[in-house]
Amino acid sequence: MTFKTRTHVFAFIVLLAIVSSGQAQKKFHQPNPKLQTKQTQQTDSIKEFRASFIKASEDYKSSLQSLLTLYETDVRNRTEHAAKWKELYTEGLISRQEYETTTTDTTQAQAKVDEVRKQIATAELTIAEASRPSQPGELRNAGMAELAQNAPPWTTGNGRIDPLIRQNGMRYGVDPYFIYCLIQQESGFSSTALSVKGAQGLMQLMPGTAARYGVTNANDPAQNISGGTRYLKDLLQLFHGRIDLVLAGYNAGEGAVVKYGQTIPPYKETRDYVRLISKRYLQKPNSVPATGKPPRDPHNQPTKSGDSTKPGA
Repeated sequence: MTFKTRTHVFAFIVLLAIVSSGQAQKKFHQPNPKLQTKQTQQTDSIKEFRASFIKASEDYKSSLQSLLTLYETDVRNRTEHAAKWKELYTEGLISRQEYETTTTDTTQAQAKVDEVRKQIATAELTIAEASRPSQPGELRNAGMAELAQNAPPWTTGNGRIDPLIRQNGMRYGVDPYFIYCLIQQESGFSSTALSVKGAQGLMQLMPGTAARYGVTNANDPAQNISGGTRYLKDLLQLFHGRIDLVLAGYNAGEGAVVKYGQTIPPYKETRDYVRLISKRYLQKPNSVPATGKPPRDPHNQPTKSGDSTKPGA
């Protein structure tokens, strides 16, 4: 074979390799219709929830503004009333105690106005955050779904509670293992746990949070896990799937997270709470006992979130 012939053969082999490589890459990057459909449905679901959440927040803000109007009217009336009583007191027609009663009432009425204004400001920040476009790299529910597929074996040791965690997790799109880790930290799997701040049950629901999600008996595992999981779902949507902010919101209240610029509030308990559960959830052990409660670190006892600054609503 001549040198020229060998050169042609070599060129043909190189060309064939390039074409084959291009076809392989094209096949590798070919989109999966089923996966695209699933991602589209998930995106639509998130958009639908976000729109619903924003609408509910705007309705809440509107109700607060109506309440503010009533309170401001009450302050004006009380201020006018106090001015008249001051004249009477100056003229010696009423006692000092009677006059001071009117000023106290006015101060209390003004305090209500100030509180409602703060709630309106928090609602506005919440709406703004919920309306914020998702940023690249943020962990979303899709990421949680992937984590759920790799969850280690787990059990609370209670044949009734385990199915409730799994059922509510599947129903509301929250990783059951995430719920499990949170319950372990919140109550140590005690359905009758009660904190000094009034948080109750397995997921330590504050009275206001329980009322928000229709929980009438926080010591009932079914109601408690349902309400707590729905709250987690809302927090996941509100904070774009950021696990750290979801945990901070659950412990200290979503308002605190918004107040500190979408960061973990500077409360020691909240920071410890986020660190402990995140470590347990995101750094899953290679092996966890399939039965019985997992061994506890004596230095890592459950933190009662009800003992934190968690709000009632």
